[in-house]
Amino acid sequence: MEVTPRLGPRPLGLHLAAAQATWRRSTLAWASWSSGSPSWSPPPEPIAALAGELAETPPEAFAAALETAIARRSAEFLGAVTAYRRHPYRRALNDPPVLWRDGGSRLLDFGLAGAAARPLLLVPSLVNRGYILDLAEDRSFARWIAARGFRPLLLDWGDPGEAEAGFTLTDYVAGRLEAALDAILAEGGGPPLLLGYCMGGLLALALAQRRQESLSGLALLATPWDFHAVPGQAALGRAAALTWAPVLELLGVLPVDAVQALFALLDPLTAVRKFRRFATLDPESAAARDFVALEDWLNDGVALAAPVARECLGGWYARNDTLQGRWRVAGRAVEPARLDLPTVCVVPTADRIVPPASALALAAAIPGAAVQRPAFGHIGMMASSRAETRVWPPLADWLAAAAAEAVPEGALRGPGRRSKVAGNAAVRRAASPRGAGQRAAATPGRKRRRSDPA
Repeated sequence: MEVTPRLGPRPLGLHLAAAQATWRRSTLAWASWSSGSPSWSPPPEPIAALAGELAETPPEAFAAALETAIARRSAEFLGAVTAYRRHPYRRALNDPPVLWRDGGSRLLDFGLAGAAARPLLLVPSLVNRGYILDLAEDRSFARWIAARGFRPLLLDWGDPGEAEAGFTLTDYVAGRLEAALDAILAEGGGPPLLLGYCMGGLLALALAQRRQESLSGLALLATPWDFHAVPGQAALGRAAALTWAPVLELLGVLPVDAVQALFALLDPLTAVRKFRRFATLDPESAAARDFVALEDWLNDGVALAAPVARECLGGWYARNDTLQGRWRVAGRAVEPARLDLPTVCVVPTADRIVPPASALALAAAIPGAAVQRPAFGHIGMMASSRAETRVWPPLADWLAAAAAEAVPEGALRGPGRRSKVAGNAAVRRAASPRGAGQRAAATPGRKRRRSDPA
């Protein structure tokens, strides 16, 4: 059976241009050096050591060798991209039953039939498909944690269609996300746990502040808060907001390739490095299949409704509205310090998409938040082969402890009304690191709650 070639890696033109521009800088540098250009000032080390060897090499021979090396790398990269685009693997997992839907959004129920389990609402980013939490049979956090006494319910946001064309973040949080929570509460089973991943963590945080009496615990995975924790992010946000403004006005969305380009700008040579590694793999190996599965997810992005894109680029990245207390949902500032709910922040130490300093700022702002710091990257924490043994078990332990502490004072109420969960939602912060760069997760505990304004 003929397999339709893939379109990725997206945006392909940007990845190809970044690779060629990097390699061609070597040719320009050599031209300046060999011509004795006064503008060329090589650094003392390690270039100084190389200078002696180059002095004994005929310029024509070195130039030819340089062109050969560039051609070899280019062919290797293009060959790996072609091999990926033609790889026979296709994700074949069937979606679980749909508990609730509205517009393009669905709530997928991963609960095991007949099992009495604590509901766990999983909230992914708006710009990536939620199936990163259900990537493959042996790479599915949702299915893994369902087998450990939870009822995972994954919110699939869907593409912004006609119903979502003018959506803001308030529409997603106070509209879609809150309605999904109400659908879970109507099912019974106790107040659900809430888990947000990356951008989904920010949406989950906003929901938790609005409805913390309806929840039993909050887990924030690789969730940014200080968008200026790393130099250059403010400039990136301002430049992106200005660059894509006409596109947002014309199309009403920030297209998938534009979103992918923003991620690529964080490290323009990521695609080159990973595809050169892919070129060394046996195409029929499990490692090659895992690469293709993850790359397919990366390239299966979601466009952002224009108002949301403006809030994210201009508000979060350019102005750092989150840290400055200016990000508002339904007219109310999102203030982590007001959160009164057991909370854990999982901050991967090798995250290049959400710098650890950005996520740690959120952990510091939430009273009593526990912190787990696995030695993983942003995506690896949920999709790598080691995540199941290194990242997921301590997270599951924390969720189980939070669920055990949540004892309802009465029956859960129907949609649109809050259940009364006994006590406060404080978590004792771990006092010292334990293990490889990971702080011990505190056991959730509760005390009586003050009334919180609606």
